[in-house]
Amino acid sequence: PMTTKMVFHGSDIEKICAYYHLNKEDIVKFGANVNPLGLSASVKKEIAENIDLFSSYPDRDYVSLRNTIAAYCQIPAEFILPGNGSSELIALLIEARAPKHTLILGPTYSEYSRELTFSGSTQDYYHLQETSDFRPDLEDLFHTLSDGYDFLIICNPNNPTSSAIFRDELKELLAFCKRKNIFVMIDETYVEFAPDISAITAVPLTKQFSNLMVLRGVSKFYAAPGITGNSEFLKTMREKQIPWSLNSLGAFAGEMLFQDHDYYQQTRNLILSERQKMYETIKKLPTFKIYPAYANFLLVKILKDGVTSFDVFERCIQKGLMIRDCSSFQCLEGEYVRFCIQMPEENQRLLDLLQTI
Repeated sequence: PMTTKMVFHGSDIEKICAYYHLNKEDIVKFGANVNPLGLSASVKKEIAENIDLFSSYPDRDYVSLRNTIAAYCQIPAEFILPGNGSSELIALLIEARAPKHTLILGPTYSEYSRELTFSGSTQDYYHLQETSDFRPDLEDLFHTLSDGYDFLIICNPNNPTSSAIFRDELKELLAFCKRKNIFVMIDETYVEFAPDISAITAVPLTKQFSNLMVLRGVSKFYAAPGITGNSEFLKTMREKQIPWSLNSLGAFAGEMLFQDHDYYQQTRNLILSERQKMYETIKKLPTFKIYPAYANFLLVKILKDGVTSFDVFERCIQKGLMIRDCSSFQCLEGEYVRFCIQMPEENQRLLDLLQTI
């Protein structure tokens, strides 16, 4: 019998298919947090019609793109630095800040930790507690931060917990960090999926706090803007950035995407209603504990004795449903799985299966 447990990363679809003898085309990918609607049809059409942009240099300052993002985020264009995906901006930010001691709110996305290992900064995790639905206890966090940290990383809404910190708490946190000379990076890749975006986004706070940079990854593909009111620092980052890091087509696509209001509304309608339905259904199951969710995915704790996250992953993959086994996330104690919101009929298949576990 097989005794070795296979470990798969969320995107190892080839390995998974080979191991379980499945066809890649038949798999519903609940593991990757991407928009189930795919690329906006009108943006796709615009890109196809402007494919010649590939052979031209983009505007070095991305003026048009920055103006579009400025209108979308209601923030001055000079606060915005477009980059080629949020990974580039995370790396740039860390390089430009050169922090010595970093605190990361965890469990979270591993990219922050990876980038920090190249920077010579120490890194510690501040553990969000499952008992309080992964919401931070500010007093306790302040106590920890007073321990000589100069950099704080927050993903809000957070991956994989889908939990969020609200604006009033963020304000209090930023004020505290400002007094202590701590720079704060907030990754808002998932903020567009929050029921009330304005209750969570820190973008408006960039007008008030210079110790803040907000990152917005856009659907894992397009222009990802970094937003800060600290012009000195933005200048440093811009100097360190590879010129034209975002190609002309990417910049153009980013512009189109931010202006496609129908697609944006359609996405929100789908995700918000489906998330609510999945949340309500799973909440009734004694096998699982589910947490309030603000991103386009749900985190679920397995409460049934003897059932592991790998068991649930395996039950799902055998039915062509690929969810994320969360055992690799730092400081997530217990058995957890995460899945993003897909199209209604696919979500229903997953719910039906979870009800049998």
